[in-house]
Parts: sequence; C-alpha cells; structure tokens
Amino acid sequence: MAVLLHGIRACDTMRKARAWLDAAGVDYAFHDYKAQGIEEATLRRWAGQVGWEALLNRAGTTFRKLPEAAREGLDESRAIALMLAQPSMIRRPVLEADGVLLVGFRPESYAARFGR
Repeated sequence: MAVLLHGIRACDTMRKARAWLDAAGVDYAFHDYKAQGIEEATLRRWAGQVGWEALLNRAGTTFRKLPEAAREGLDESRAIALMLAQPSMIRRPVLEADGVLLVGFRPESYAARFGR
C-alpha cells in the first residue's frame, strides 16, 4: 500500500499524525508542501475528491491575516490560487493511501483506514 503524508514539518498536528503512523507501523513517505511546494493539479484532484472547502484551512493564522476582500466570495479557483501562493493555508495533514484521501488528523479515521 502506497501511503503519502502531505503537510508542514513543524506543525503540531503533523507531529501527531506522524507519531500515530509510526506507532501503528505504517510505512509512509512525507511531502512537505511548504518546503517542496504543491502542484495545482494535485490541489484540483484533492478538491475533486473532498471539496476545496475541506482543504482550505480557514482557522489558521495565514488565512485570518488575509484582507477581508481576499476572504470573501471564495470559490474553488480562488481558494486553490490562495493555497498555491501560501501552502500553509492547506489544511493538514493530507494523507493519501491507495486512492483514499483523509484531510486533517483524527485518530479514529486513521485507525479505520489502516485497520488498527
């Protein structure tokens, strides 16, 4: 099973997700989209699976610091443009495992996905 964990290395939620995967013995590759970037095609594919609203981290500092005009009237194209420009606006972690996409870290979701 190919497992790819996307996020930002220094994020506390990412640390929890990596610790859970390590403790469960799940082999995974890590992609730091803040350091390595993210492709528009990837964001569009994810948005097609879970919706752009699930991907956009509206609770984060980066999003909250945007001018009001930039936060209003968002649609998929504008949200993806924001996430491309500032990857820290992507909710984390994003876990891909054999076509399944999990956004955010919830131990029960990981346990259900990996049977642990």
